[in-house]
Amino acid sequence: MGMLVNGAWFDDDPPAGGGGQFLRPDSMFRDRVTRDGASGFKAEAGRYQLVTAPSCPWAHRTVLMRKLKRLENALPLLESDLPKGQGWAYSRGFDDLAPKDGVFHVHQVYSSAKPDYTGRATVPVLWDRETRTIVNNESPEIIRMLNSEFDEFGDASLDLYPEPLRRDIDEVNAFVYDNINNGVYRCGLAKSQAAYAAAFHKLFAALDELEHRLGRQRWLVGGRFTEADLRLFPTLVRFDTVYYVLFKCNLRRLADYHNLSNYLREIYQMPGVAETVDFELIKLGYYGGMKHINPNGILPLGPKLDLSAPHDRARLPASA
Repeated sequence: MGMLVNGAWFDDDPPAGGGGQFLRPDSMFRDRVTRDGASGFKAEAGRYQLVTAPSCPWAHRTVLMRKLKRLENALPLLESDLPKGQGWAYSRGFDDLAPKDGVFHVHQVYSSAKPDYTGRATVPVLWDRETRTIVNNESPEIIRMLNSEFDEFGDASLDLYPEPLRRDIDEVNAFVYDNINNGVYRCGLAKSQAAYAAAFHKLFAALDELEHRLGRQRWLVGGRFTEADLRLFPTLVRFDTVYYVLFKCNLRRLADYHNLSNYLREIYQMPGVAETVDFELIKLGYYGGMKHINPNGILPLGPKLDLSAPHDRARLPASA
């Protein structure tokens, strides 16, 4: 995976836990954009740059929120379009951050913000073009900002984290993150058989639980599409293409779950969502970029998915 050490790039993987478990490092940039600017970062059209990668599910959350909130004109987007080299790679940069030898890497954003930065150079990144620093690189916090702080520039009528549902959304988010969002990575990046087996069983127990839940209700929380659904979708949409094979999450395909697969198709068919999904770039990022798992870098030709096929979710009630 690689990381920066005192601003210099090294190709080393982050250490595994003592039992071989994959440990996700904490994000280090945790400032916040606010509508009134009291945080020091005021929401303004064109001031911030969102740096992402199409294959990354954490980055996908932010791209999806940007799309649903109609913030395309207010928040420029830079998405990785080259195979990973020194981490996420791009054919172009932005502002005065330029490619080196024809390639721009996201670690250049980190070292520009903090020349002696030590840590992983992850996406998404919310960059402040005015002060030339990273505001935040934690996807749950970025999507909350996009949901509420930029309403002057987007669709203020859409609120995916409404006050009456927040406790329930937070509870579902915690369950989904620990067992599913991060669970697939705990399977795929485990360094021991025991760590893999533990993550594997937790993952499929959680998917089974959501399958039952979605057999009773149309959405995860409150009878409507919320942030909880948005955070689950990027993992589900990658499951059969990536996690089932590359990450050895192969007890069942998502297609084998009736409710989850129909739920996935309903979200995919919502206006604008399909535009945020590129399966060829998803494959490039995982199979082409994770050489420690797929050393030959061969990209699979399948599976054949039809997410535009009809779904049956209208049989369940949903609130307005």
